[in-house]
Amino acid sequence: MKLDRYRGQGLPAGNNKGKQFPYLADEKLAQAVNMAIALERPLLVKGPPGCGKTRLARAVAHELGLKLYEWYIKSTSRARDGLYTIDMVRRLQDAQMRKTKAQYLIPYIHFGQLGEAIRNNKECVLLIDEIDKADIDFPNDLLRELDEKKITIEELDESELKKPHAKGYKKTYATKHPPIIIITSNDEKELPDAFLRRCLFYYIEFPEKEMLMEIVRVNTPEIDLNEPLVSMAVERLNEIRKIEDFRKSPATSELIDWVRILHYWKVDVAALGPKKGLTELPYWEVLFKNQQDLQQLSRQAPAQDAV
Repeated sequence: MKLDRYRGQGLPAGNNKGKQFPYLADEKLAQAVNMAIALERPLLVKGPPGCGKTRLARAVAHELGLKLYEWYIKSTSRARDGLYTIDMVRRLQDAQMRKTKAQYLIPYIHFGQLGEAIRNNKECVLLIDEIDKADIDFPNDLLRELDEKKITIEELDESELKKPHAKGYKKTYATKHPPIIIITSNDEKELPDAFLRRCLFYYIEFPEKEMLMEIVRVNTPEIDLNEPLVSMAVERLNEIRKIEDFRKSPATSELIDWVRILHYWKVDVAALGPKKGLTELPYWEVLFKNQQDLQQLSRQAPAQDAV
C-alpha cells in the first residue's frame, strides 16, 4: 500500500499540469491523511475557524480523483440520518391515495451520505463536517458503522427483497473499499473517548508566512498579485493575530479576502508599511466578522502601535 498517495499539492495524482484545487496542505497534514488511509480510520481534524478543515476533504477527493460525499451536521442531526431514513409520511399519503407502491417499504428508503459512501462500494471520500454541533450521543451512535463499514436496514423485510421492485436492493450493505473519512470539529463540545479512540487526530495550526503567501497565490489564480504587497499584508495580519481576546482571530480565508480587496483597489504597498498603525491599514475591517473584534482592535492597536 502506498503511504504517500495524498501529496497536499491540490493537483490530480500523476498529472502535475491538471487543474489545481485551491488548497495546500503542509507535509504533516498530508502525512496524517495518508496514515488515515493506510489504517482505514477516520481522520478527526480540528483547528481555528477559517483554517481549511472542511476544504481538506474536497482537496483529497480532487487530488485522488474520488467521489466526494458531504454530510453537514446540524444541532438536530441524528446518526441514523447519515445512514438512511424512511419517509413514512409520504408512504401514508400514498396509501391514502391507494397507490400500489405504498405496499412496499423500498420506495421510501433514502440513503444518507454515509450510507451512500458504503453502498457505493468504491473508494471515495466522506466529509462529516462539524460533528461537535450534534448531540453528545451522536458520535457514539456511529461507532459500529465506522468500525464495520457496513449498514443494515433493520425495517426491511427479507421477503420484500424477493419482489421484482426490489431489484438491486439489499438488507445489509458492506464495502470492500472503505471510504476515506474526514471529520471536522470546532471543539464546541467534548467528544466521547470511545469515539476518539477510533480516530486519528490532527490539529491544523495557523500557517507560517511562506505557506500563507503560497495559499493566497493558489486561491487567487485569476489576478496578478504584487508579491511585496502580499508579503506585507501577511506580516501585518500576524501582528493583528498577536492581540488577544478576539472572538475570532483573522484566519486564512479573511487574509485572502483582504488581499483581493487590496489588489482590486490598487493599494500601494507603502500603505501597509510598519509605520502605519493597525487601524490605519486600508480596509482592515474586512478581516473581522463581528463588532466586538472590531472594537477590540481599536482599543488595543493604539497601545501596541506606540511600543
